Order: sequence, then structure tokens, then C-alpha cells
Amino acid sequence: MLIGAFGRTDVERLREARTLARLTQATDALIGYAALHGRLPRPAISATDGRESDEPCADEAACSGFLPWVTLGVSGEDSWGKRLRYSVTPLYTRAPIQRMSAIGTKQVLTRDGSGAPRYLVGQEPCVQSAPCAPAVVYSQGRANLGTSVAGLPQANGAANNLDEIDNDSATTVFHQRPATVDPRAPGGQFDDLLVALPLATLYERMTAARTLP
Repeated sequence: MLIGAFGRTDVERLREARTLARLTQATDALIGYAALHGRLPRPAISATDGRESDEPCADEAACSGFLPWVTLGVSGEDSWGKRLRYSVTPLYTRAPIQRMSAIGTKQVLTRDGSGAPRYLVGQEPCVQSAPCAPAVVYSQGRANLGTSVAGLPQANGAANNLDEIDNDSATTVFHQRPATVDPRAPGGQFDDLLVALPLATLYERMTAARTLP
């Protein structure tokens, strides 16, 4: 009925808008968690257990997984029934966060008009004077890759969707650009949605809550 009333394209736009709202809600919850606990949470235990992992992050890979939706009290899925992904800099999961030495490690790339990669968030290398993001939250979109809420990996139905493939296994460098179904586009087909956690806002909230040294 919904598709008949609005059309398939309109329904997909509604799903995208709803997913972006959930990503924004997740970043707000992450900042709220840090303001209360003095650190960001680690990823979820699994795609079916949304509690924060008890295991300290040994490296960037261990700090990349699924959003700990139960711990944060938010929705853990996008509008297509896939789990929201989450990657956080290990140093930011340890309280108290050492503001003078902790450096965010999450870089986000987009593509310019010619298709060449350029930095949307951060740069290489990430340094104290020009920091990268401390964390990112993202959806793997309607098509291709991702993990269902039942914990089942979703197949990749495209060819040469290099940016989506990179996001599927990324730990520090992520991609965000306008959606396209054109396989000839630089980086291939793409429908991922990503939000980077703003470092300035994180520090402002933690400072106000007196949980940042």
C-alpha cells in the first residue's frame, strides 16, 4: 500500500531519511555515553547481542564491528533490516580519555567531480593539530553486503563496487559519497550511509559533564 501511494523511489527516500535519523540518534547517544562514562563504548558483542563487548580493544580491527545498541538504548538496525556498523578509535574507549595525547583515527573519503578520492573527514596522517574523527557509525544500505538483524551476512550483488567492499572490512578509512546504481561510476555502485562523530562536540559535552581531564 505504501509503495502504491508514494512510488518505490519515494519509499526508498523515506527509508534513507529514517536511517540517517537513526545514525544521528546513535551519534548523539555515543556522545551522551561518553559524557557520563568518560569514554566511548566498544562495539557490540555480536550482530545479535547489542551489549557492549567486555573485551578491551586490542587494535583498530577489534574496535570495529556493530553499534552497541542495547548499551546505548537506541535502534541497532537500518531501514533495510541490517545492523548498523560502528568503528571507534581504541584510545577513546579507555577512561579517562587523554585529550592531549589521544588522536582520532577515522578518515572518511569521498570522490570529486572527476572521481578521484579526496578527504571528507580527516587526512593522512591523523595528527593532534588536524585530528581525524574518533568514531564513525554507518549503514550498508539497501543493496550489497552488510549483516541482517539475525546475524546473517548479506551477499554482494554487484561487481566492482570497490567503495562498498572497502567499507565492509574498513577499520580506519571509510567511504561516503552520493548513491549510484551505475557500475561504471568511480568506485562502483554505492548506497552506504555514514556519519562521523564530531570531535569538537564530543569534547564540549564531556567538558561540560566534567568527565574530560
